[in-house]
Amino acid sequence: MTAGELVLPEARTGRRRATKAGKQLHAGPVTYVALIVFALVSLAPLVWTAVAASRTDRRLAQAPPPLWFGGNLFKNLEAAWDQAGLGTAMLNSLIVAGTITVSTVVFSTLAGFAFAKLRFRFSGLLLLLTIGTMMIPPQLAVVPLYLWMSDLGWSNQLQTVILPSLVTAFGTFFMRQYLVQALPTELIEAARVDGASSLRIVWHVVFPAARPAMAVLGLLTFVFAWNDFLWPIIALNQQNPTVQVALNALGTGYVPDQAVIMAGALLGTLPLLIAFLLFGKQIVGGIMQGAIKG
Repeated sequence: MTAGELVLPEARTGRRRATKAGKQLHAGPVTYVALIVFALVSLAPLVWTAVAASRTDRRLAQAPPPLWFGGNLFKNLEAAWDQAGLGTAMLNSLIVAGTITVSTVVFSTLAGFAFAKLRFRFSGLLLLLTIGTMMIPPQLAVVPLYLWMSDLGWSNQLQTVILPSLVTAFGTFFMRQYLVQALPTELIEAARVDGASSLRIVWHVVFPAARPAMAVLGLLTFVFAWNDFLWPIIALNQQNPTVQVALNALGTGYVPDQAVIMAGALLGTLPLLIAFLLFGKQIVGGIMQGAIKG
């Protein structure tokens, strides 16, 4: 055996480990069963909503409840659309949720970058105060917030719902925690040495590095803003409602039609499903990209 053919045992062991590490992992039957069970449990409420929306109110009151689709789906969807005025409500919710999502992502990224990488006086105290606001129940702010919006003359207007949610403590803390690890300080210092301004550093360095977390925060914020009910039902009326406020009108009356209510709930959920189907792949890809870079 020549010197070139001599392979130490440690080298052979490391080579075998590298070969095993390069192999693709395959899921076993237990994994598939668990994933199927979790998927069925997660989809069960949505499927039941669709089944109930396709039946009549009388059939829903019978026992056992229906387990398959009926023939009244489009009739109930049309009734819910007309009774709740969902055309205007959908547009209002899209404006509110879209504006809140964009502003929250941008402002939370800027604030998170400041807390993560910039050095200024009382930064730790300000961060604690920001996190502390998350402990305050939102119900406590309803009365003073309503009085404030009334003084501004914004009652029953969309900006009443948008303004209090332009930035959130959760979004700031979330982006701060991400940028601490994902954004190297050396990269910012190198940009400053090259003469980049603070605005250019934010646009060309911070935003690209924070893109995966911004996508996740944007999806969470859009879902929360779309589903928000407490403050919109107080601040708006049925003439200028969001989707959740409009759906509240379906539950009024001496004998509410449960099938129509389910049809309205299904219509209110569809935009969220469409948004996730359109952008879910990009969001998951961004998360994986951030994980690989980390």
